[in-house]
Order: sequence, then structure tokens, then C-alpha cells
Amino acid sequence: MAQESLNPEEVVLGEEIGDVRLITLNRPRQLNVISSRVVALLAQYLEKWEKEDEAKLVIYKGNGRAFSAGGDLKMFYEHKADDTCLEVVYRMYWLCNHIHTYKKTTVALVHGIVMGGGGAMVVPSKFSVVTENAVFAMPEVAVGLHADCSFSYILPRLSGYLGEFLALTGSRLKGKEIVAAGLATHFVPSDKLSELEKKLLSLSSGEDSTVRATIEEFSLDAMPDEKSILNKLPTIDRCFCAESIEEIIKSLEEETSKEGNEWMVSIINTLKRSSPTSLKITLRSIREGRKQNLAECMKKEFRLTMNILRSTISGDCYEGMRAHIEKDNSPKWDPPSLEQVSSEKIYEVFKPFSAELELQIPSDESSRWDGKYENTAYNEH
Repeated sequence: MAQESLNPEEVVLGEEIGDVRLITLNRPRQLNVISSRVVALLAQYLEKWEKEDEAKLVIYKGNGRAFSAGGDLKMFYEHKADDTCLEVVYRMYWLCNHIHTYKKTTVALVHGIVMGGGGAMVVPSKFSVVTENAVFAMPEVAVGLHADCSFSYILPRLSGYLGEFLALTGSRLKGKEIVAAGLATHFVPSDKLSELEKKLLSLSSGEDSTVRATIEEFSLDAMPDEKSILNKLPTIDRCFCAESIEEIIKSLEEETSKEGNEWMVSIINTLKRSSPTSLKITLRSIREGRKQNLAECMKKEFRLTMNILRSTISGDCYEGMRAHIEKDNSPKWDPPSLEQVSSEKIYEVFKPFSAELELQIPSDESSRWDGKYENTAYNEH
């Protein structure tokens, strides 16, 4: 049984069941988007359980039809005129680092939408289970943001240039494709997911072999079907290895003349509809991420997000959020074309902050949970 009674209205539910700990994202009507309160509770539970000998296994899941659709855009948009969202940004990036390096075995159970920051809980998990209803995407550039929450570390480590493709186009992967791409570990049919969850909750061990064997009782082969975009990887690699967004689009346009490449037309249109500034920031971030470690990626992404939310070089993120919230899907980007986004402007958002304003990621195990927002210069503002 749970150690304490739960408030069913709370945005994150934390249960202690024998040797297993269960986190449930609980904003189903909002697709479990990540708010300040969500991040605070996640950090609280994860720190507590990592330090407890009794906790052997941590499971993540989401209520409703989504695991998590990512950050709460409405929250950011409503605070566009001030810096009140810097706290949740700091806390989320600090937390992402801990999710990647968590000391207890983690399992993510995904039966629906998983995007952006939601994926930052799923992909780093030791085991991540998806069903045929799972949908993964990184749609940030379409709303003037960038591939964030550790994805400049995750995406470059996928096969070839698939990471660039996913980050720049926001293309969706479903079910078995998510596993085949390397973004989840197992595929389990949705009608078996609750049975798997019950069996995991009954475990008294968090040993990898035990957890893996339990999941594999229910898992199936994850070979994508013939129409999957993953069967186009050689073509994707040829186009998305290019040095710039302009060259990527040119390469795609040249490929459309070849038989079987009709699918590229919608990809080109998507790129041309996205924020030119976001496309350039995202491509550079992913490319840098190929050579950066996790901590370097987290610090870089934190700078990018802060600069983007502060409209350092463009207000595209708020225009993108407006178009999304108002559902007119017609953002007016500034500047409106790739040619008008100078390399000097892009350089500006990548510049390091002064030491005290950087994301404070602990460098050794003895100080693992140090660097909290409360102890930073940001809390003094």
C-alpha cells in the first residue's frame, strides 16, 4: 500500500509501494504538461528516494491519454513580460541532469503523447516501455523554441543524422518506431501494460536483470512497418548532414525529383513554416551536442532557453506560443527568413553566462544534490 494518503488533485502523485516507488504525472486534461509545481515535486521525490535504501525501483507514468506533452506553454506565455519563469527553467535543467544520472533503476511506461520535457523523463530511463498508442516528437522549432531538456545530448547519439531530422522537423515517431530509433527500450501492447505495471510494482529488486526479464515477459519485437520514416534513413542522412539549414533544404529539394521521395515535400514545407531563428539555434545546438558531454549540453541548453525566453535576439517563442494557444497556426516570425538570421545573432545566444549565473551542475558524487535554485544568484533577483 502507499505509505501516505494521496491528494488526487495534486499534479504529481508519489507512491511508495513495498520496494517500488511510483511517480504519476497527474494533469490529464492538460496532457500532463510540465509546470513549476510538477518540476518541484519530481525533484523532491527523486532526491528522497535515491537516498533511501528501501527504494529499489522507480516507475514513471502519466494519467490520461498522454505521458507528457512537454513544457506548459501557457504558463510561459502568461509571464512573457517578466522573469518569473526563470525558476522553473533552472529547476528543470538541473533536474534533467539528475534524471540522466539517477542511481536507482527507473522504468517509464508510455501509452500516449511524449514530447519535449516529457521525453526527458522517458529516454534517459534505464527501461522505457511504449505501446502502439505512444507518439514521440520534438516540436519546439514550430513554436520558436529549441530542442531542449537534454535533447541536444540525446538526439546526436541516435543513428546517423536522425537526431537532426527529428529536432528540425518535429516529425512524429509512433509505437515500435520509438524503440527502433533508440528512444525507448521495449514495445508492449497497450492491453498488457496494466498487467506489466502490476508485476513491476510487486518486485522486491531493482536489479537490471530482474526488471528486464519482467518487461520481456510482455514485450514484442519492435520492427517498424514498411511505411516508417525510419526506412528512409540513408536519404535523411544525405540531406541532414549538411552544414546549414539552407543547405539542408536545398538538398531535400534536389532529392524530391527522385522516385519515392514525395514524402519530402511536406518535410520541406514544415521547415519553411518554422521559426528561422529557432532552426538555426537548434541545428547548431545539436551539432555541438555531438561533441559535448551531458553537463556541457545541459549548461548550453539552459543558456539558450533563458536567452530565448528573454527575447535576446528574437521574440519568436512568444509569437509561436501565441499561434499555438490561439490555434491560428500562423505565427509571424521575426526575422521572417533564414537569410536574415545572422551568425552574429546566433552566436549571441550561445555565449556563456558569468560563472554565478550558469546552471550549477555538481561535479562529484559527494555534492550530487547541490546546486539547487534556492542557493543560486537567480534566487536573489
